[in-house]
Amino acid sequence: MHTIWKGSISFGLVNIPVKLHAATDDKGVKFRTLHEKCNSPIRYEKVCPVCEEEVGQDDLVKAYEYAKGKFIVVEDEELKKLKGEAEDRAVEIIRFVKMEEIDPIYFEKSYYLSPNDGGGKAYSLLRAALGESGKVGIAKMAFRSKEQLAVLRVYNDTIVMETIHYPDEVRSTEDVPNVPAKTEIAEKELETAILLIDQLTAEFNPEEFHDDYREAVLKFIESKRTGEEFVTPEEKDKPSNVTDLMAALQASIDRTKPTTTKAKEAKPATKAKTTKKKATTKTKAKKNA
Repeated sequence: MHTIWKGSISFGLVNIPVKLHAATDDKGVKFRTLHEKCNSPIRYEKVCPVCEEEVGQDDLVKAYEYAKGKFIVVEDEELKKLKGEAEDRAVEIIRFVKMEEIDPIYFEKSYYLSPNDGGGKAYSLLRAALGESGKVGIAKMAFRSKEQLAVLRVYNDTIVMETIHYPDEVRSTEDVPNVPAKTEIAEKELETAILLIDQLTAEFNPEEFHDDYREAVLKFIESKRTGEEFVTPEEKDKPSNVTDLMAALQASIDRTKPTTTKAKEAKPATKAKTTKKKATTKTKAKKNA
């Protein structure tokens, strides 16, 4: 697994040398853009719109746009001084909290942490302490040109670092348009909605879920590559335009019922068949007597 960062976890006076690894992969199908005339991949070049010339990497500088069309140029060395070398290599745990206190909206990206040379025992100690306490660590670190807030937790015996947003990075729900105010809900509608939730409730098993679109695209691409005929899968039933909320809920419940109802109906039929068989056997026995 590729190491994308090396540093240490500061846990009180305990220092744990660690390596950082990406915990997730983006499996989306990526397409290249080609020139239709010759099927050559298109290159995207940096061009100055004023000088009308291509600009190389050495000709670029960083700048902050504080107003429309007005910039403050910032040097990399100036930013480096602000950040500090020590901060760039340390993950400092500043607090411990319960995981359920953090709303999922704050979570950004997951990384695996592994111990670096000599850090195995301290890593194991922190892992055991997190597991035993049922808490997660809130940490700060300088990562990818930003002071990052993170959560340290245990997943499958591995310490995971979840980068999380700062409060001012989470947009206010008050800015979301057309959210209805609290509305009077009929008791029957609420009961039916809860019944539908109950019928669709199951233990979460991530292995059950697949990216159907990605699989279909890859299958289609493979069929084009090999020259095989591609058959489009049948579309699933789309929800009907039911304007009556109660009718829509009832229709949804009816759609989730059949599998369980059929199973229950099958049992009495089996008993009836068995009873009939026993009765036939008794009749034969009487005739033989």
